[in-house]
Amino acid sequence: MGTGLARAALRAHRPAFVGTAVAALFAATVVSASTMMLGATGTDGLSARARRQITANGVADMALVLLIGSVYMSIFVVVSTMGTAVAQQHRELAMVRSIGARPRQIRRAVAGQALAASIPATLAGFVLGGFVARWWHAGMVGHGLLPSEAGFRFSWVALPVCLGVAVVTTTLAALLSALRFSLLRPARALSEAATGRRGLGMLRAPLGVIAVVGACVVSVLLSKQPADEAGEGAFLVLILFCVGAGLLGPRIIGPAAWLVSALVGRFGGSARLAMLNVRSQPRRFSAAVVPLVLVVGFGLTKIGIHTTAQHHTGSAGSTGEVWLDYVGTGLYAGFAAIAAANTLAMISFERRRDIALLRVVGSRRAQVRAMAAWEAVVVAGTALLLGTAIALGTLAPILSTAFGSALPHLPWAVPTGIAAGTLLLTLLATGLPVASVMRRRAITVVCST
Repeated sequence: MGTGLARAALRAHRPAFVGTAVAALFAATVVSASTMMLGATGTDGLSARARRQITANGVADMALVLLIGSVYMSIFVVVSTMGTAVAQQHRELAMVRSIGARPRQIRRAVAGQALAASIPATLAGFVLGGFVARWWHAGMVGHGLLPSEAGFRFSWVALPVCLGVAVVTTTLAALLSALRFSLLRPARALSEAATGRRGLGMLRAPLGVIAVVGACVVSVLLSKQPADEAGEGAFLVLILFCVGAGLLGPRIIGPAAWLVSALVGRFGGSARLAMLNVRSQPRRFSAAVVPLVLVVGFGLTKIGIHTTAQHHTGSAGSTGEVWLDYVGTGLYAGFAAIAAANTLAMISFERRRDIALLRVVGSRRAQVRAMAAWEAVVVAGTALLLGTAIALGTLAPILSTAFGSALPHLPWAVPTGIAAGTLLLTLLATGLPVASVMRRRAITVVCST
């Protein structure tokens, strides 16, 4: 029965599992490229001059930080995407529980879905990561970070790392997402599938609070350290803040969305409906907001460090170091942005019956499109608000220690570009699935879902 359930779910929720496969593909690509780059910084067989150049530039340390960051981002995004995919099946899982399916059959079916979506994507990502690593290596040689004699070597060591991060993480996320729900009584499961789950759970809330408090404590401690040490610890503060935002997502995103919605709700009926949709389903929309928070937080932090240093000292650091930092940040941001777009598209597709019902009761196409656009504005605004707060909290101790001011210096084009990119991404990820649903007859969509 478990295999049959998995096949049925894959057919019924194709967009959700396409999204999961895409997340696994990019996770494997980033991890594969980072792992191969770490291997390329080895000094075996190189001349003494080349070894000195690699050591002096700190390339191995930078590659290790990039690998740790890529593993963290991959786990974070894959767990979020897979959790959303499983949550969208709660109604079907509750129904099969009511007709006699056992909890272990539910979990086996969900694990089968995860494996079917992640294994092919991971293998493709491993190969794609090799091409990214080769380009990355050429850039490091061109910027003087690596000696020309340090040739690129394709490494099979990256394959088990990719499988461990993408496949194992996807499967564990699926099992954990389905564990509690599979153990509920069928009547309770049906009720929760209809109304949604309230609360964060016994572990998620305290762990999220610990992560945020830990980030604040580390930030305060860094403010008392020399500038170089504070800069090295900034990555830990950023990660802790992002982990806390992910764990506390529904609780944080609700109030943040309320602030954004208070402004949006003044722009007519479609805007008010969008505001109510986001505020009434914080758990669902938090899965899309959190990856965007990562994009904004990482982008503003990494760029802010260099632009502020440039403003105060006239130098943002060596050309190679800045290039490598920006490439890594761009890779993380692109990965998280794709994950957010995936999640928003999954959410929009799963609401196709609701969209069709709006059309059946008389809503015009323009009104439905406007509602979807305002939802994108609320999601983007919430992500920008939280991501900016995280970036400022991360940068404050570094900048106050180094330059005597906690506020970063950012050219207007940087925040404007990040805000415009975030908004464009949410508009496309929300609007395209809605437009696809509206191309079909509304009554056909209602009867088929």
